[in-house]
Amino acid sequence: MTETTSLLEQLRWKKFPVLNDGFVCLVDVMGDDSAVVQAARVSYGVGTKRVSDDRTLIRYLLRHRHTTPFEMAEIKLLIRVPMDCWRQWIRHRTANVNEYSTRYSEAIDSTQSTAPDAWRSQATQNRQGSEAPLSEQLGAQLTAEELQLQEQSRRVYEARLEAGVAREQARKDLPLSTYTEAYWKIDLHNLLHFLALRMDSHAQEEIRLYATAIGQQIVKPLFPVVWEAFEDYRMGGSTLSRLESGVIKRLIAQGAETKAAPPYSEADFLAVQDVTWKELTRCRERDECRDKLVELGLLKRVS
Repeated sequence: MTETTSLLEQLRWKKFPVLNDGFVCLVDVMGDDSAVVQAARVSYGVGTKRVSDDRTLIRYLLRHRHTTPFEMAEIKLLIRVPMDCWRQWIRHRTANVNEYSTRYSEAIDSTQSTAPDAWRSQATQNRQGSEAPLSEQLGAQLTAEELQLQEQSRRVYEARLEAGVAREQARKDLPLSTYTEAYWKIDLHNLLHFLALRMDSHAQEEIRLYATAIGQQIVKPLFPVVWEAFEDYRMGGSTLSRLESGVIKRLIAQGAETKAAPPYSEADFLAVQDVTWKELTRCRERDECRDKLVELGLLKRVS
């Protein structure tokens, strides 16, 4: 048995828990790091046998966004996920999906529960995000109400079924916290794109937990060289737009003229900001540029 086969057998059907009753597990995989290399070097057949050359090529491909070779590998997963989280997930229309049918079978008798310390407040700067946790006193009340609502919804659903109501109609008042299951098959290129978006700190926490489990527990061991490049260039990397590059050039030139060393001040940044940002009271592009400069050590962090 080869090392790859042994690893596959260890991972296949192993359920990695997410949230209170969700999971992700590997059903099957086609290809590994060498499949990406082989696709890139199609004229070479099996490709080079030098691992160092394979690593260099994979890193070049990912760094320069040559995506086709990554489409030659595929992963099939079985997932259990709350329906509200699944709504975000299914928006990635680059996978093959077969979902558990509540027209054919009874809805899964499980719902996502929220711990008293896990309720989050609405973000003030991001209309679709959340931030600081709510107080545990309020959280305890919300959790108790959540449990009551979920139990009532399940009772109504089961009573409808007992009364002979069709499953397809009886389900309509089940909460979005109800779990569903699905097979999800996707090529490696589109999976990495999904993970880059959903593992990001700006993604909703619930789907971020699923993405992290898929990435760390399944993709990383199956595609270690690809994963290393993915972490370096996608998750840990940063890109600069033409406007952002212009800001950096002007900021450095201004510092050289005034003999000031970085990190520069907020006033310095605003003085060299792009002309299209100056008249805007709120500008997300400017905020993102500021964050990148802070990360690079060129700008002082504003408290």
